Parts: sequence; structure tokens; C-alpha cells
Amino acid sequence: MKRRTFVRRLLAPAVGAVSGFHLPLANAADYDGKLFIFVQAKGGWDPTSFCDPKMNTPGEKVINHWAEKGETRQAGNLFYADFANNTAFFEKYYDRMLVINGVDAQTNSHTAGVVHNWSGRVAEGYPSMTALLAAHNGPELSLAYLSFGGYSEPAGLTTFTRMDNPERVRNIANPHLYYWGNSLRYLHSADWERFKTFRTANIARLAGTPHLLPRAARNRELYATALSPKATEGLQAYASLIPQGDELEQLEGFQGRFDDDNNRLRRQALLTILAFKAKVAVSADLLLGGFDTHFNHDLEHTERLGNLTDSVDFLWDFAERHEIADRLVVVMGSDFGRTNHYNVDKGKDHWPIGSFIVMEKNQTWTNRVIGETDALHFAHKVHPATLERDDANGTIIYPKHVHKALRRYFGIEDTLGAQRFPLHNTEDFAFFE
Repeated sequence: MKRRTFVRRLLAPAVGAVSGFHLPLANAADYDGKLFIFVQAKGGWDPTSFCDPKMNTPGEKVINHWAEKGETRQAGNLFYADFANNTAFFEKYYDRMLVINGVDAQTNSHTAGVVHNWSGRVAEGYPSMTALLAAHNGPELSLAYLSFGGYSEPAGLTTFTRMDNPERVRNIANPHLYYWGNSLRYLHSADWERFKTFRTANIARLAGTPHLLPRAARNRELYATALSPKATEGLQAYASLIPQGDELEQLEGFQGRFDDDNNRLRRQALLTILAFKAKVAVSADLLLGGFDTHFNHDLEHTERLGNLTDSVDFLWDFAERHEIADRLVVVMGSDFGRTNHYNVDKGKDHWPIGSFIVMEKNQTWTNRVIGETDALHFAHKVHPATLERDDANGTIIYPKHVHKALRRYFGIEDTLGAQRFPLHNTEDFAFFE
């Protein structure tokens, strides 16, 4: 195998087949702005059992069994369903939550719903908000954009790092050290020395190459800094913070019937907060699966929503412990909603109307609900300026409205990335004013 191929393969599989692992600039730790986490509830959550609660309507099919014994509850200005662990979550966090209800995904398809809600456009090809933020705020960070699954489209603006195996991060940060019971190395000492010798010779060759185009000259600069102590210190700092495998598993915390990778949301939160703490990342996509509850909706959704709120609670507490909670923004959403009645299998099917929740500390726009649905969870039109229901002059809220408002609030609407992927014919909603 050619050594150039070896180096490429050494870096590429370590964090996923589509990873964006940029070792050369792991020292770029000057960013001190906001940090962004997008929590994707995969499968289509049920807002009527969460942040857009619905009681049953006489003469209509039962929309929620919890409403037969419970009632809509209120924390601050927010309303929530008497279901799962909602009470603990809303009572603790209502003052840092903006709930946007009645968001029409315009589809019952998982594929289209995921793309629409997390990119702002139904058709594929637009980047996730996470990618736009990483490209603007952390272009020189080693792990600027972390992904644990879900919609993580970089659209050529940046690349993401798939965090399937945190042990590999430790191995790459210190490839010449022992691991796995101090019996194996990611690279043997002799291979490591050959790698450094090859790099030194290659730098000398590239330095003598004249008349390079700007991109090639930039790549030469990045390559020249690839393994310097200064360049790797951020990545090594992150690797040193990651708990060992057994300890990491113990931190999972949520005890339920399901134990698969899509449900390890607390672990995803921990790895993300540590990456933020080490200043190697600025944005992340977290994923919790299992919300496609066509069967036994109440049982399945009780556990999934409990896992979701428990894990987001852990995320905020862990961010407080590491003193970055004041910089954190968390956005929660899903593919779409679920039907306003049960099917013959005690489940609920796909429904285009969903919700977003945006969380941040110490903001004037929190403790609010924007958007309105009727008793059967059909969306009403809302006026973009007044944010009140307006059947005559308003518009249905679509994911593009949420994305456009977030772009403006995050200060990226005029960046090259956002201009490359514009949101045409989209009203300006004053969600964050």
C-alpha cells in the first residue's frame, strides 16, 4: 500500500465513513461564542402528548388516553401534557424554552420530513443548520461539527465527524501510545517514526513547489502543521476528557426496555459537552430513535419522551458542571407529528403538524409559546410580525420560517454558506424578538 493511501485510510475510518476529521487545525481554540446542539427525535414525536397538549373532544375520536384521567398542565406561560416525565422537565426549564407549535412539514414521509425540518427545505441538498454554524464559527476546528446520526448534511460547506466510537478519537489523538489493556498500539513505534519521516520529506517537497493555486497553497499550509505539538493539543485535550469505555457506559443513566445506539442520548450529550469544553467543536446533531409509534403508542412514547427529557436535563446539568451552559443553545424537533386518533393497533400514524423547542438561558424570548393548533391538531395561520393567529393575513408556519429566524438570530443569514442556500419566499417571523 502506498504511504499516501495509508495516511488517508488512517484518518478516514476513525470517526465514520463520512467523517470530517481535521487534525491540522486542532489548536484553533479561540472561539468563545455560542455552542449549538440539535436534538433530533427520530420517527415523528407526538406534540399532543408533549408541548402542544390536546384534550379529547366530545363527538370526535379519542386523541389521547392520558386526557381521560389527566389534564393540560402549565409551567410559566407554557402548556404541556400530563404524560411521561413532562412535569419535571417543563417545571425545571420553562424559563429557558421557546415552543413553536403548528409547524407544517407538508409531508407524511419520514425521508422528506427529516430533510424539511432539519434543513428548511423539502428537497434534498440543503445543509443542516448545524453545518452552517460549524462552517461559519469553527472552520478551523478539528471536530467542529459532531454527528451522532440523523440528518447531518454538510452540503460541501464543511464536514462532520461521526462519533460512533469515542475510543478511536483517543487512539488518533495519541496513535503512538498503548491502548486496550496496554497491549496494543494504534500505530507501532516504527510505523509512527516512518510516518513522521515521510511527512518531513513531503513538507520539504511541497515547500519547493512554485506557483500553487490558492487552494493548493492553503492545503500545503494545513499539511505542514498536521503533527506539530501545537496543532494536536486541542484534540489531545479532548481525548483526555473522554471517560473509559466502562465508565462511559455507566453514565448512560436512563433505565428502559431499549438499549441500542439510537437511545444513548445521555452519552451523546456527554461527549458533545466535553468537545465543547475542549474547544474542538461548536455544533452537534444528537439523535434519539423510536418515536415512530404505529403500535402501542402510549407505552412506547412514554419511554421515548421520558428518555428524551431525562437526557436533555442531563445535558444541561453537565453543561453547568463544565461552565458552558451560559453559551449553549439547544433545538429539539422531529420528523413531524402523529395522528389525532389511535389506529386499530393502539398506535398513532404519521401527521404533518409538529413542533420545535428552542432552549437558551437568560433570554427575553423564552417562556413563550408561538403558533397555534385547534383541538384536533390542525395548524392555524399566524401573523409573522404579531405572532398571533391571523386567518386573513397570516401564514402557516413551515420549517423554513424556523430556519430563517434561527439563521438571523445566530448571525449567519448573510454568510456565504447561507447565501449559497437561500430560503426564498419566506416570511420573517419575529420568534426571537
